[in-house]
Amino acid sequence: MHRRLATGLAASTLALAAVVATATAAGAAPADKPQVLSSWTQTSASSYNLWATARANQAAWSAYTFDWTADYCSDSPDNPFGFPFATSCARHDFGYRNYKAANAFDANKSRLDSAFYEDLKRVCAGYSGATVTTCNSTAWTYYQAVKVFG
Repeated sequence: MHRRLATGLAASTLALAAVVATATAAGAAPADKPQVLSSWTQTSASSYNLWATARANQAAWSAYTFDWTADYCSDSPDNPFGFPFATSCARHDFGYRNYKAANAFDANKSRLDSAFYEDLKRVCAGYSGATVTTCNSTAWTYYQAVKVFG
């Protein structure tokens, strides 16, 4: 009788372990998370657009456990002189937070900062004359700040 009880307990323990292992695997981020993160943090406009689309539908990406939080432009104005830099700052925050969580920040910081600068310049491209010059100068200042202090 003890042998039957021990066999039953062993089988139950193995079944429970299999369920827990399956649940853990199902809760883990997909294996392509680094590739997705990389595709959303490049310097190109298409990379920015992919990230913006995903950001608008974060629930679809919940399995990836990305950190979508943002403090935007930190201690600097989000919209300096009326230039809408907040979304560019949010993507920069996204890159910083998620690469830090992946222990891959140092290897990617330069590219993240460059992507931020490109995003800001795309904002400025919507202006002309002295306004575009002022916007580009402000973008350069923001970029220099993150390069040094980010």
